[in-house]
Amino acid sequence: MKVRTKFLLSGAIILAVALSSQFNSELLLSITSSITGSDTSSNSETTQETTVEDSESISNVLRLGYFPNLNHAQVIIGLANGHFQKSLSNSSNSGVNGDQGTTIKEYVFSAGPSAIEALYAGQIDVAYVGPNPAINGYMASNGEGIRIISGSASGGAVFVVRNDSGILSTTDLGGKKFASPQLGNTQDVALRKYLNQNGYETVENGGNVTVVPVKPSDILTLMLKKEIDGAWVPEPWGARLVKESNAKIFVDERDLWPPDGKFATTNIIVRTDYLKDNPEVIRKLINAQIDETLWINNTLNELQKSNLSSTSGNVENQTNQNIDKDGAELFIRAFNNGLKRITGNTVPEDELRDALQRLEFTYDPIEQSLFKMADDAYDLGLIGRGTKPNLTNIYDLGLLNEVLKDRNLPLDTS
Repeated sequence: MKVRTKFLLSGAIILAVALSSQFNSELLLSITSSITGSDTSSNSETTQETTVEDSESISNVLRLGYFPNLNHAQVIIGLANGHFQKSLSNSSNSGVNGDQGTTIKEYVFSAGPSAIEALYAGQIDVAYVGPNPAINGYMASNGEGIRIISGSASGGAVFVVRNDSGILSTTDLGGKKFASPQLGNTQDVALRKYLNQNGYETVENGGNVTVVPVKPSDILTLMLKKEIDGAWVPEPWGARLVKESNAKIFVDERDLWPPDGKFATTNIIVRTDYLKDNPEVIRKLINAQIDETLWINNTLNELQKSNLSSTSGNVENQTNQNIDKDGAELFIRAFNNGLKRITGNTVPEDELRDALQRLEFTYDPIEQSLFKMADDAYDLGLIGRGTKPNLTNIYDLGLLNEVLKDRNLPLDTS
């Protein structure tokens, strides 16, 4: 058995043991229906299942995992418009000895822990995930298995409650039932920490608040059936719950991150062995990520301007709103095209416009926010088991900073 294969199997075993009490999650080996709950088996453009052969790296193939969420917009749009594929297929040796660059094989997940399991099973090489799954994956391999190589999104997470739930303030949270996308994912930890900070314990810890892990499409169903009182979710689910389930935003998580409201909600992680063996592939991926981030931010620039001046009510503000409409429509069309490709469905334009008010696309990993999240998870007893996590080597931003320097863009200064 190859040494690398032994490591991957060992990593998978370590992860299973370390996370079995925390994550009751199923590895998603086919395209999931995180947005709609519908079967997407007809979407032939996206890889639908993982085979035994996928447990070994395939030459010239990057196996890339991500979610159909708004905070993964760069990869969703970049794969739909072909920019990611083009960036990786460009090879300095193209045409020499048959070298045609690197192709991408896609895997779509509904939450971070499932993507981490696939990564440690050797079924994917790179994944877009939230901070907490990245932390757990790093710790499960004793700091050996993964590295964060770039940021992707900040903000875009909210605590939504039903308008008829009776929740008007934090004093009303007792005896209620809430949902998060998956046990141990970034929103799950945020919800549990918020409850803890406001004097509540979950039922498994002797308290009277119930937190259940439910995939986002089912959260909407449970809200409509009034079987849960609220949920901590990433966008566009916050906007969808507000519009479609008689709900309101109780907490915009940006308000919990002074002074500027910035906190990581998506990072790009890579298996350490893949990073070591394929630095040029990762460099090209980072370049594609930066390209898509800049395009999105330039497209949505007027949206941000109009938000800042929304109270002025003058002619200039009205002009900005008109420009914003054009830019936002361009982004929304691109995102929904990508979403439809992998799920067969789209998100209504007004819901995406609402969600975009609370989200920032970035390549900055916002490192200090991840360290704070790790402390929160440790305080909750979700990681560490008596030993505070040491995340000294979780970041490898060398390639990111090299690319940024080459492009005369600000270096990561988190």
